[in-house]
Amino acid sequence: MKIGYIRVSTNEQKTERQETALNALDVEKIFIDKASGKNMERPELKKMMEYVREGDTIIVESISRFARSTKDLLELIENLTKKSVDFISQKEAIDTTTSSGRFMFTIFAAVAELEREYLRDRQREGIEIAKRQGKYKGRKPGEYPDFEYLLEKTKRGEMTATSAMRKLGMSKTTWYRKVKEV
Repeated sequence: MKIGYIRVSTNEQKTERQETALNALDVEKIFIDKASGKNMERPELKKMMEYVREGDTIIVESISRFARSTKDLLELIENLTKKSVDFISQKEAIDTTTSSGRFMFTIFAAVAELEREYLRDRQREGIEIAKRQGKYKGRKPGEYPDFEYLLEKTKRGEMTATSAMRKLGMSKTTWYRKVKEV
């Protein structure tokens, strides 16, 4: 069975271009995620990985739509290989059923990761420029009026830190950063 996988980074982005490319290849089933590719915590990706079986072929428009890091990409392909599932990336013309396809696959995975790193660098540089120009001030710090009261309760053993964090709607990182500040 030919199975397609499509990913866009946000709900606002369109999937039509990728759908058209996969439908032209007679893909029988398509899984679509609207989430960042920086990790593998994508619901449709998980469903697809559970769904595929021996003899299936997963087809993607490009490697960057499947995974962003070389590590994740290689892990996904390894899991597919264990299930005897083939992988084809249309844009890069990679077919993992051949040794040259597997080699090219590794090269393109590294390039996709490099591209993501470049994007992060450009974003960081843009933020620094905007900060210098006074156009970027970052996120407003959260307001936690009951923080000190709940902190005292945790110190007296009347409440756990986890309960206090939950009550405040605060992350673990923020909790311990604020504890250090007090």
